[in-house]
Amino acid sequence: MPYRRLPNTDSARVRALKSALEISYQTNRFDLAFSFILLQKVETFLPHYELAIRNQRQALSQQSIRSKEYNEKLRKARLYVSHFIQVLNFTIIRGELKPEVREFYGLKISSKAAPSLLQDAKVIEWGEKLIKGEQERMRTGGNPIYSPSIALVRVNCENFSQAFNNQKTLQNNTQRFSEKVAEYRAEADSLILSLWNEIEAKFSDLSDEEKREKASEYGVVYVWRKGERERLAHLKQAAEDSLTLPFSQSVKTEQ
Repeated sequence: MPYRRLPNTDSARVRALKSALEISYQTNRFDLAFSFILLQKVETFLPHYELAIRNQRQALSQQSIRSKEYNEKLRKARLYVSHFIQVLNFTIIRGELKPEVREFYGLKISSKAAPSLLQDAKVIEWGEKLIKGEQERMRTGGNPIYSPSIALVRVNCENFSQAFNNQKTLQNNTQRFSEKVAEYRAEADSLILSLWNEIEAKFSDLSDEEKREKASEYGVVYVWRKGERERLAHLKQAAEDSLTLPFSQSVKTEQ
């Protein structure tokens, strides 16, 4: 026999609650298959649940829309930071600057390796170190490094830093709204379970098939197990065949 399956997504939960509400608007209160108290709870709860879902989806959408711009600013900032360090090392290799100048930028004097910039926060961190280091080196009488200049490094790092903070805000919003939706899910599940229990109890005197048909009108979902519907069809067909068999035999006898 088919079994009742409770909703497991937000859309399915909303659909189940709305189905119960919609039929309540078309049915006399005293003929309703669930209690008036439960109806009031659903009417109060559903708008808050739907609002939380909308807020969550909107936050996710905004985060997704901004991600392309964010990734481009990250790419450029990482590129300028990396290239500045490479150019710094080239000037040292050519003998234009001494290895000791690496200390201005927080780099190891004896190392030509560039720091890891895989983490987004590291791009901001090293951008700030390069900007500060270049300013300090120039105050000691050093000539500015070009291609790229520290001004271009600053612009791109500041652009990315702003995008980074904005993205963090969007992520926090998404997290907050997602947690709110998660809180509502437990209450939604409890309401739906109570609704469906009361609805099925209302039609408990009917046959299983009639009960499922009536309950389905209220949004109760039933699912057939694999192959179960086919087996039931075969049983019905066999029953119909057995009913027609005696009649067929009697006709042949008379002939």
